[in-house]
Amino acid sequence: MNLSILDQVPVLPGKTAYEAIQASINLAIAGDKLGYTRYWTAEHHDMEELACPAPDIMLSQIGAQTERIRIGSGAVLLPHYKPYQIAERYHLLATMFPGRVDLGVGRAPGGSAEATMALSDNFLEGVKQFPSKLEELIAFNHNGFSAEHMFSKIQPWPVASKPPEIWLLGTSEKSGKLAAEKDISYAFGHFMTDVNGPEIVRDYSSKVNGAKPIIAVSVICASSSAEAEEQAFYQIAKQVWKAGNTKKERIPTLDELTKYPFSNEQKEMLEKGRERMVVGSPYEVKKQLVDLQAKYQADELMLVTITTSYEARLKSYELIAQEMKR
Repeated sequence: MNLSILDQVPVLPGKTAYEAIQASINLAIAGDKLGYTRYWTAEHHDMEELACPAPDIMLSQIGAQTERIRIGSGAVLLPHYKPYQIAERYHLLATMFPGRVDLGVGRAPGGSAEATMALSDNFLEGVKQFPSKLEELIAFNHNGFSAEHMFSKIQPWPVASKPPEIWLLGTSEKSGKLAAEKDISYAFGHFMTDVNGPEIVRDYSSKVNGAKPIIAVSVICASSSAEAEEQAFYQIAKQVWKAGNTKKERIPTLDELTKYPFSNEQKEMLEKGRERMVVGSPYEVKKQLVDLQAKYQADELMLVTITTSYEARLKSYELIAQEMKR
């Protein structure tokens, strides 16, 4: 089983965006040494708790400080952008780091309605055009325009000797079908949805020759089950708290969330969120990951981990890497 890292570059309570970015760079360096297959970073806007609005800028730093691990976006939010702009940026990365760059794309806004309006005049139109934008991006990436097309005269310069691999990220049957239709790689966000993921992934794999989908899952590993569960509670409770607080307030600490008077509805959300996670000691996490791999019939799992400290996050990835080698 191949394991990879999905990093949302979280700004933990009491920490700065600078510290979050440095911790993510250190995580990627550790992942490179621990044998993780990929390091992807997500795109978010107007979110004080997530510090990466521009994955390509983060990846330029991370690529320069790692040697082997593939680096990529998880994901570029394509409705905001022109495909040519994205092709240029990721061909530049692929020129700098040959054979190591992934270009993951998605259709989500990645931020508030106001941030979405500031980024693109008509985001909904961008979503509507997403399939055609994706097709255009693929054509730019592989010099695939017909001679009659006006864009056949241009290329994303510099043209990388090994173009970035395009991945479609999604959480629905619609995204799986689109990835199959365009004959590109597919990453399914198990940690973000309640739909029948294994069925969606199997349908995709049945239609694409040599398909090797990635399953993204929320994972927390610690030396003991109790410690892991405490960390998991923090991650879930923080999201539930955010959903119920529209004002931009400081994110509570673990101790504060433990004492927070969640409503019965919010408690149900906490339980539901925990069901989607892989949590436990190294042995317990390994068993759950192996079971999940079998369920999806996928060769690669991508782990997203948010804890109360950057040290605990790094330790989680270390423990998993060590356990999986046994």
